[in-house]
Amino acid sequence: LKLSMKLYVLFESAVGYSLFEKEEFEEIGAELGTLQESIKSFESFSQYIKLRAFAPFLSQETALSNQLAISQCNVTDDLKEFLKLNLPKVKKSKGKFQVGLSELKLANEVHEKLGCAVSASETVAEIIRGIRLHFTKFLTKFKKGALKKAQLGLAHSYSRAQVQYDVNRQDKSIIQAIAVIDQLDKDINTFCMRIKEWFNWHFPELGVLVSDNHTYARIVACIESREDLDEDKREALTAITQSEDVTDEIYEACKNSMGQDMMDMDKNIIKEFADRVVEVVDYRLEMQNYLGERMNAICPNVTTLAGENVGARLISHAGSLVNLAKLPASTIQILGAEKALFRALKTRGNTPKYGLIFHSSFIGRAGAKNKGRISRNLANKLALASRIDQFGKKTNNQIWRNLQRTG
Repeated sequence: LKLSMKLYVLFESAVGYSLFEKEEFEEIGAELGTLQESIKSFESFSQYIKLRAFAPFLSQETALSNQLAISQCNVTDDLKEFLKLNLPKVKKSKGKFQVGLSELKLANEVHEKLGCAVSASETVAEIIRGIRLHFTKFLTKFKKGALKKAQLGLAHSYSRAQVQYDVNRQDKSIIQAIAVIDQLDKDINTFCMRIKEWFNWHFPELGVLVSDNHTYARIVACIESREDLDEDKREALTAITQSEDVTDEIYEACKNSMGQDMMDMDKNIIKEFADRVVEVVDYRLEMQNYLGERMNAICPNVTTLAGENVGARLISHAGSLVNLAKLPASTIQILGAEKALFRALKTRGNTPKYGLIFHSSFIGRAGAKNKGRISRNLANKLALASRIDQFGKKTNNQIWRNLQRTG
């Protein structure tokens, strides 16, 4: 950098853009020490640097749009016009001044837009720190507390703008839905086993004929007791069992059952409990349909590759679809098997070949010798699919066909 060069420092605030001027700027260590001493008091710092221009934001929407652009290191039309209006002409003053900015990327953008020399050095950062500390004293026309109110309002607007994503791309609902489904599976299994143990002393043969827990709970809610099982319930019972043979066996076993009789009080309690369990089972099916719809809307490629539940568990374990998209394929492969991995590293044993993706149908159909190879291949495809779902512009599963062609 050249010595004795004029420096213009851009400062972005909640109320507008400010441009400060420093005569005979020298990028040397001695000046940095002097600058740090001058920042301690406004009197000395105001002699070091002067306010050249200030352009207020005319509305809160303008302030928000400019701050969102600055946070992404983009030069807005307002900023470009402000700098063009208050900076010397680049062609006439080439090599005689610099523009100091807080971010190197933003400085490069200003250089591309205006063609002027820029700097984002440590000295410029210290100057901006001093400007931020004494900014209200430079702008004497603002009332006391006005800047804080503007900062608070802009902070709220900025936060809302940052968290307002497309509703079809939100993955928080997926994380909560798969957590509810997993919890419902545990509860339903516990409740159904309790119904079996409770109803078996009255109709022990039913547990032998019907092995599925959900079907068993529906049958108990339908027949209520052996004495209440008549021909009027045959059609409803067949609809539950999906087999006339099983229905006939239940009727036959009911006639010759070795179970004990039940009081009306016991029958009513078991019937009510079975009805509640059936409601929970139906609600679990609704949650599964909801999860399928959300997965197809948010990450269709991951859903096509891994399935609804496996894909949702991967997203939940990673924390979000963004985090999953940032993970390498080797991490996705063993995601969910961290304990086994660290145990293998500690004991110097074999590391796990798969984690949550083990439940994928691709690995389930593969032979024992090919499971590791299939899981590695699937993890590679999932890494690509998650990045396309998160960062791609189109949300469809057409990429699945290309992934199939690549092996």
